[in-house]
Amino acid sequence: MIVRTLQDAEKTARRIVSPDGNWESTRLLLKDDNMGFSFHVTTIYEGADFQMHYQNHLESVYCISGEGEVETLKDGEKYPIKAGTIYILDKHDKHVLRAFKEMKMACVFNPPLNGKEVHNSAGAYELVAEVIAD
Repeated sequence: MIVRTLQDAEKTARRIVSPDGNWESTRLLLKDDNMGFSFHVTTIYEGADFQMHYQNHLESVYCISGEGEVETLKDGEKYPIKAGTIYILDKHDKHVLRAFKEMKMACVFNPPLNGKEVHNSAGAYELVAEVIAD
């Protein structure tokens, strides 16, 4: 059994801050945990507006708190996000995420992340990244 608390993990290398200042993510479950997916609690800072395109991963995102929107770039459709909303990037959707109020998100990635990933120039996470050592 694996037991971790968000509060403890936030004080370790599991807390990653984006170089662009749009978000921070605490990676509670990673590839080395051998569950087949990773689980993160991510904060999207108020005013963030950035493009992502997870070419190597599928992601499900559940909004715990805050307010914003996600826009799919294929069709320009905008979807409001608030507490209780889930969006699923099941087709490697190229998208823009905007936070009108700071958003706390629970995120699941398949395949799982190693731990230290940040977005590359295409807005994706690489499949191979440095592993976080506990």
